Amino acid sequence: MLVRLPVTAASTVAVFIRRRIPAAYLLSTKSSMTSDSSGTAFTTIKEIVSLEKEIKKSKFIAIAGPISSEQSAQLFLSQVRDPRATHNCWAYKVGDQHRSSDDGEPSGTAGKPMLSAICSSGLDRVMVVVIRYFGGIKLGTGGLVRAYGGVTSDCLKTASPCLFKSKVQMGVEVTFDLLGVVYNQLQSCQAEDIKEDYDTGKDGTTMVSFKVDFDQVDKLEDAIKSNCKRDLVFFKNLAIGSQLG
Repeated sequence: MLVRLPVTAASTVAVFIRRRIPAAYLLSTKSSMTSDSSGTAFTTIKEIVSLEKEIKKSKFIAIAGPISSEQSAQLFLSQVRDPRATHNCWAYKVGDQHRSSDDGEPSGTAGKPMLSAICSSGLDRVMVVVIRYFGGIKLGTGGLVRAYGGVTSDCLKTASPCLFKSKVQMGVEVTFDLLGVVYNQLQSCQAEDIKEDYDTGKDGTTMVSFKVDFDQVDKLEDAIKSNCKRDLVFFKNLAIGSQLG
């Protein structure tokens, strides 16, 4: 979809184009996109979006997309950058990891304000590349900061947010007479992929394995222990993630 906005007093023209992510960019692989070593939820964007602005005859094109790692960020950059442009500045954030580049612009005038805009948006696992075609008029340090930070912020505002919540793979060994109690609690916490393994553990017991949202782990443990009236041992391993929006 193409939307043209009126020219402002600052001679700025903005256009944004929303487009689906090609299959190569879809970060839907459960191991790469939805796993989160810290066991928390995060919000990224559903698809690649771009926004174009003309500021004092220079054209700025911001392209934002979801990423899962530094490697996928480098791949994204290699596919969207334009070697004919004056500058291809970028910034990304993946959890606690973040990087940015001014790509020839004065130090701190491009990558840093872009990264600041990403952090302010509340999004994670996202990268923005801003391509600039110089129009002959210098913007100055402050003008560059406003231009790069502004086009990044505006581009991210056009994106559809997508919440992911990590799941934890769990297991607990219980006697047969407690299975009904355990299943009731698993259902109340909306556990998934519930399985029983009778070949593991002692006679008269079974290993019940399941997946549950990370924020339900403590609640589920307490509920099972309380209702079973046993000090059970739980096995945990970060599993996959679920897309919530």
